[in-house]
Amino acid sequence: MTDLTTIVKRRYTSKALDPNQKIPQEKIDQLKTLLQFAPSSVNSQPWHFVIAATAEGKAKVAEATVNYAFNTPKILNASHVVVLCTRNYITDEYLEHLADQEQQDGRIPDEAAKQALQNGRKFFVNMHRYELKDLQHWMEKQTYLALGTLLLGASVLEIGATPIEGFDATTLNAVLGLREQGLNASVIVALGYSDATDFNAKLPKSRLPQHEIINEI
Repeated sequence: MTDLTTIVKRRYTSKALDPNQKIPQEKIDQLKTLLQFAPSSVNSQPWHFVIAATAEGKAKVAEATVNYAFNTPKILNASHVVVLCTRNYITDEYLEHLADQEQQDGRIPDEAAKQALQNGRKFFVNMHRYELKDLQHWMEKQTYLALGTLLLGASVLEIGATPIEGFDATTLNAVLGLREQGLNASVIVALGYSDATDFNAKLPKSRLPQHEIINEI
């Protein structure tokens, strides 16, 4: 079994993807499960994921890169493209929906436990909504946890991945009808297999040494 150190050192951002290589469906299914089970604060799951696997779907996503032309081929040549979206708001109804799912999945033994869970979750959500006034940023942080999960999972499956922030969110929201769904596009990930022109595949990884970034107390 490959150890974690090998996986993280092997992972890199693909700069060019081979348009002729497709990711097998069984691996896409695994990545979808990774997204589904990504961690989030108080299990808030304030996200939604749009996966483009067709040429038409990828072309829609690529419309948002008109002013970021260097990112357009990364999207069009990818096997699959994931748009990671963040909810624009968290309602009490949504929090109830989360609790109902947890109850259905066997995490909540009775109504008293369900109410206690809801009270705790609402405390943190309302803290960010009212006192800290950063609820949208807090929710987007959770989406980026899913991003990290996806990138590491792609490396485990030996799939190339390119996280992309260079796109026009207003355009992408309009093209995919996200605003009407109460969503906002946060980040894009192009998935596939590196092309021969992918210069980053040949470069050694570079990170600051551990003694500079880690203290043990």
